Amino acid sequence: MTSPLFTPFSCRGMDLPNRIVMAPMTRSFSPHGVPGQNVAEYYARRAAANVGLIVTEGTTVDRPGASSDPNVPVFHGEAPLAGWANVLSHVHKEGGKIAPQLWHTGMTRKPGTGHHPDGATDSPSGLTHKGKLVAPVPSEAEVEDMVASFARSAAHAAKLGFDAIEIHGAHGYLVDEFFWDVMNVREDRYGGSLTERARFAAEIISECRRAIGKDMPIILRFSQWKQQDYNAKLAETPQELEAFLKVFVDADVDILHCSQRRVWEAEFEGSDLNLAGWAKKLTGLPTITVGSVGLSSDFIGAFMGEGSKASSLDDIEARLDKGEFDLVAIGRALLQDPYWAQKVKEGRLDELKDYDAAALQTLY
Repeated sequence: MTSPLFTPFSCRGMDLPNRIVMAPMTRSFSPHGVPGQNVAEYYARRAAANVGLIVTEGTTVDRPGASSDPNVPVFHGEAPLAGWANVLSHVHKEGGKIAPQLWHTGMTRKPGTGHHPDGATDSPSGLTHKGKLVAPVPSEAEVEDMVASFARSAAHAAKLGFDAIEIHGAHGYLVDEFFWDVMNVREDRYGGSLTERARFAAEIISECRRAIGKDMPIILRFSQWKQQDYNAKLAETPQELEAFLKVFVDADVDILHCSQRRVWEAEFEGSDLNLAGWAKKLTGLPTITVGSVGLSSDFIGAFMGEGSKASSLDDIEARLDKGEFDLVAIGRALLQDPYWAQKVKEGRLDELKDYDAAALQTLY
């Protein structure tokens, strides 16, 4: 089969056989934060079936308030890192590439939850998304340790031999909360205009680069929308988006993972480019597009038990072929069917299934 999805891609020493990325999807199948053999086999099945790059489910850094769920994996500590080493071994044995997504849930965490229920919930300014002050404003030193926590996990990833890292800077979690003026009203170097609010993520990128060296790609996932507000926008114009993303380019990020709820939607009026298309045009960096690829509706409904019809890949392939973006991340379709990429490669499109939200409860 001739498809732009199955052409090679290379970035900073990471060579992929194709353009298909497994999108990070939280599953809560790692008791006490430790990914077990079932998790290793889950990722290995997809590596063996033509997924070019696996980005793991969000795995949290070592700040006590980073996680809201004791069954979500962490990326620190002896037992969890041994579990991740096992995951890595299984994926590499199948010829796959894998990057951990480093995550901090920020103010989405309810106090008293996660791996350290007594830990404080981190935030930029102690504000909820509705502007209510519920916690002390962190000091600069505390913010600096939030930055360092990502670098500590990145160093673990490099030592274990992962192929890249991804920083979760989207969807209203901690990094994204620093971007968002509703939640970040700081008056020091981590607050101010949008580009100034981007400093937190830029420092994470820079510190991660120092931790992992020059031969490993850093991916940043970002979004305009927030789980607290689907209509939120950090950048209202291409000019604002360009200034925002330049902060990360200057910090030495390699790939921008541009999260939309629906990849077919244009980001700005007057152009049919989606978010990943604009990000590549404005920065020249490789981009990953993600959001309901191969399905008829977005993922929000899945958490309410809704299914979604399989849909054509013609538009996404045409955009990829034109160079609008470089990589395509697949979420629910690949979560449900580990052989999705193989079926597409072999032209078995009639075997692609409608999405059943019950797949969220399985680890296959």
